[in-house]
Parts: sequence; structure tokens; C-alpha cells
Amino acid sequence: MFSYEKKLQYPVHIKNPNPKLASFIISQYGGPDGELGASLRYLSQRYAMPYPELKALLTDIGTEELGHLEMIGAIVHQLTRELTDEEVRKCPSFAPYFVDHTTGIYPTAASGAPWNAASIGVKGDVIADLTENMAAEQKARVTYDNILRLSDDPDVNDVIRFLREREIVHFQRFGETKRTRWNGTSKSC
Repeated sequence: MFSYEKKLQYPVHIKNPNPKLASFIISQYGGPDGELGASLRYLSQRYAMPYPELKALLTDIGTEELGHLEMIGAIVHQLTRELTDEEVRKCPSFAPYFVDHTTGIYPTAASGAPWNAASIGVKGDVIADLTENMAAEQKARVTYDNILRLSDDPDVNDVIRFLREREIVHFQRFGETKRTRWNGTSKSC
């Protein structure tokens, strides 16, 4: 069903290591409003969707979110590759992560809470799921806004701005679908 192209949707070329920056960007990998949850939310919701065009939309966006997950993983990896022990010791926000995962990419929130499925919503109702998806896209956008407020790395910010823009586009697509095709009604038994 999926065709994998061995390149990122948007290039990630981070020049300077920065474990502190990585310690909060990891939240978009496995945090409550991150890309892992988004991809699984949409790819799970599509099974119960009674309309082929909405099922296709969920598949398209869910698959794109997997690409975003890959981009966030690449950012975190590039920010933490080849760190010295001294660099880790000097970064108290990254050191706990390092103890548990070294520089492996692990789905966790910036707070350290590991990813779990409790943060995704799948109801099997068109309106409930579309509304959930619009809220999820806005929460992800806010997280990207917060990352941009904390980051001074232009290489990182370039990619984060791209990802933030995609959250806005996804929000718009879900909103258009909800407004124009279903007008507040859902199919029920």
C-alpha cells in the first residue's frame, strides 16, 4: 500500500550539535501532540470511515505524518550525533535521556514521559474524528511555535517552519472536509 522513497520530504542538514535543543524537539517525535500520535491516529481512523474520499484523506495525511516523524528523528539524531561525554554532562536537560537511550531516537515527550496511545483519539464517528484531527493539528502547530521560540539554530528552524506549515495545511484540509462534505452529519447504525 505504501511506496517508500528513500529521502526525506524536506531536507534536514543540521551543522551544529545541540543536545539541549534535541531534548525538547524530541517531543514532536513521541510527545502527546507529536508526529507518531498523528500518524497512528489518522491511519487508525480510516478503517471506520464510511466515505472513500475521507478514508483516502486520512491515509494521505497519516502517511505524510510518518514522513514528518522521520524528519524529526533526523533532526534529533543530527543534533546529538558524535556528542562527547563532556557535552552530555554540560546539558542537564539531555543527560537523563542519554542515560536511558544514549543518542538513539526514542518516542518520548520533552518531559520524559514515553509515548503511549492514550493521547490519540479514534471514535469511528466522522464529525468526532474530524474535530479531533483539527484540534490535534493545532496543538502540533503550537508545539512547533514553541520550538521556534526556543531555537536559535537556522538549520533547525528552517525544517521546523516547514513542518509547522504542514500542520496548518492539514488543519485546513480536515476543516474543509468537515464543512463542505459532511455539514455536521455523521453516518450511524
